[in-house]
Amino acid sequence: MTNQHHSTDQQTKARTLHDLHRPGTPLVLANVWDAASARLVAEAGAPAIATASASVSWTLGAPDGGGLDRDRALAQTALIAAAVDLPVTADLESGFADTAEGVGETVTRLLATGAVGVNLEDADHATGELLPLAEAVERIAAARAAAEAAGIDLYLNARTDVFMLGVGEPEERLGLAIARAEAYVAAGASGIFVPALIDPDSVAAFVKAVPVPVNVLAFPGAPSIAELAGLGVARVSLGPGLAKVAYAAVERAAREVYASGTYGALDGGLDYGRLNGLFQ
Repeated sequence: MTNQHHSTDQQTKARTLHDLHRPGTPLVLANVWDAASARLVAEAGAPAIATASASVSWTLGAPDGGGLDRDRALAQTALIAAAVDLPVTADLESGFADTAEGVGETVTRLLATGAVGVNLEDADHATGELLPLAEAVERIAAARAAAEAAGIDLYLNARTDVFMLGVGEPEERLGLAIARAEAYVAAGASGIFVPALIDPDSVAAFVKAVPVPVNVLAFPGAPSIAELAGLGVARVSLGPGLAKVAYAAVERAAREVYASGTYGALDGGLDYGRLNGLFQ
């Protein structure tokens, strides 16, 4: 039974988010960080909205990787979820908690924002290393239990940073990542996210070995969406890519006006009417 504070609409969005993960026809997520970026991405045709932890951290004046606190991350998620009528999934780093119980509390609070998906990673930002597998598994299980208690079929995207952190010898990493993925699926993960896994042969091998949808991180020079689809990928994320583009535009325009007193970099941007129109 769904708790009263969670609407039927939220459960519908949760199921939609699950359904959008189709191997070979990937869900493409141009990750956002505020209400305006969420609206712009929705209008561009996105079927779902995802935050990127780095982008949200930067816009709130904090570094990524443990610099942001749970309250502000969830408040920003709530603003984004209220701005769009699409499923929203939030990147909450390692859950903004030191314990599995705390991760469960984070997920309970996340669902209260209206979001229906979460990314949880297995890196310990304090040490720069992976969490011990048993601890990481316990945190995934706690997140799933919290969602079940709330009556929402949360899309739990479990991220492993085996490749991102360069754990072990290069030839060992695929096997290590698969082992972690299998443990996370057994604990209740809906999908697996492996940033820095981008070599086509390795992606194909990982997809074949893991029984749930696989998410990769895309960036300039990475295989195209069509190529990733051909490898069986079910989700492609741009991560902080859009925020970096936006902030680079700010930097260019600011440098121009202070260096030369001209405004050329302001040409071609969105006008007031267009921006105001996002919120009418």
